[in-house]
Amino acid sequence: MKSINIKSIIAFALFVVAIGFTSCKSGNKTETKETTKVEETHSETIEVSEEQMKAVGIELGTIEMKNLNSVVKSSGQLEVPPQNKADVNSLVSGIIKKILVLEGNYVRQGQTVAILENTDIVKLQQDYLMLKKEFVYSEQEYQRQKELNTKSAGTGKVFQQAASKYETDKARLKGIETQLQQLNISPASVADGKFVNQIPITAPISGVIGHIPIKTGSYIDMQTSLMDIVDNSQVHCDLQVYEKDLFKVKNGQTVEFILSNQNNKQITGTIYGINQSFENENKSVIVHAKINNTGGIKLLPGMYVSALINVGNQTVQAVPVDAVVNAEGKTFIFIVSGEEENTEEKGPKEKSEKAIGANPEKSIRFKKVEVITGVTELGYVEITPLEEMPKDAMIVTKGAFYVLSKAAGGEEE
Repeated sequence: MKSINIKSIIAFALFVVAIGFTSCKSGNKTETKETTKVEETHSETIEVSEEQMKAVGIELGTIEMKNLNSVVKSSGQLEVPPQNKADVNSLVSGIIKKILVLEGNYVRQGQTVAILENTDIVKLQQDYLMLKKEFVYSEQEYQRQKELNTKSAGTGKVFQQAASKYETDKARLKGIETQLQQLNISPASVADGKFVNQIPITAPISGVIGHIPIKTGSYIDMQTSLMDIVDNSQVHCDLQVYEKDLFKVKNGQTVEFILSNQNNKQITGTIYGINQSFENENKSVIVHAKINNTGGIKLLPGMYVSALINVGNQTVQAVPVDAVVNAEGKTFIFIVSGEEENTEEKGPKEKSEKAIGANPEKSIRFKKVEVITGVTELGYVEITPLEEMPKDAMIVTKGAFYVLSKAAGGEEE
């Protein structure tokens, strides 16, 4: 009897252990499946709220077609044509009485920028007035001798003398009138006896006032520059192209510029001129490119640029370098897979806002797509997606690293 009870107890214990083992194994399988399912869900889509996107600066865009292969790399700086730069000078020497502009002011062509005083211009006006009155007599005498000569009542010699003096006085009068007009003095006012001892200095072109080396009371002559004016409306780019690439560059080719000191802002242009001589310093040729699109950027002469001159038609799919991330030895981009409203439980305050019509917070779902990268130029990188993507798919162009961090952190992030 005792032997039978011991065997029964051992059999019962083995049965219980078997059931527990089976139950534990089944539970582990279920838990593993659920965990795998959750991980797969997180690996397929990543949700980021609009508030989070604004906070970390995530930007969206599309994959672009860029010419990153058939290009000539170059560098240079922005310049303005010589006809868009001017020095302000005076045609006579004198003392500066007033300066009417400041550095950085915009002026129009013909606008008065300074007032100059010179006593010698009073004598010029006096000479003009005296010659004006003398010319009246010379003209009358010429007309009288001309009439007498027509009627054969006078002598030819007297008529010739009158005609010579008339033409001489006329030329002298015209010359002094031109000098007065160049000094911005009205000959008509001088003829009425209104003399001036101060003359206005005007701007030769429209533009922005640069350096002003003079001050009130300064003595200046015709060689002294009062100030300089620059018109930046026709700013262009001078690029240095080396001998090995010169044969590839032609007029009409498009250029993509990156402003080195402006957060790598990109602008476009077109080649319009190629110098026919080498620069002595570095054996390069200056290539001129006009700016087609400034993108709202304020361009100033002297800004340094890096450029790609498009010499071919091989375009590839490209995205900004900030759109590409590396993880687990692979390269990825993130595409938008959809949007949804946040339906999480709200507190009393949030519920009251929703009740009065507040817009619910939205989240954007992103999908990770593996790509192969190629050439990197001017802030863009060539990509080849390893799976088919929707046409015109929206992608993360800036802040892809934060989306990757969100995916790695899961719900905790």
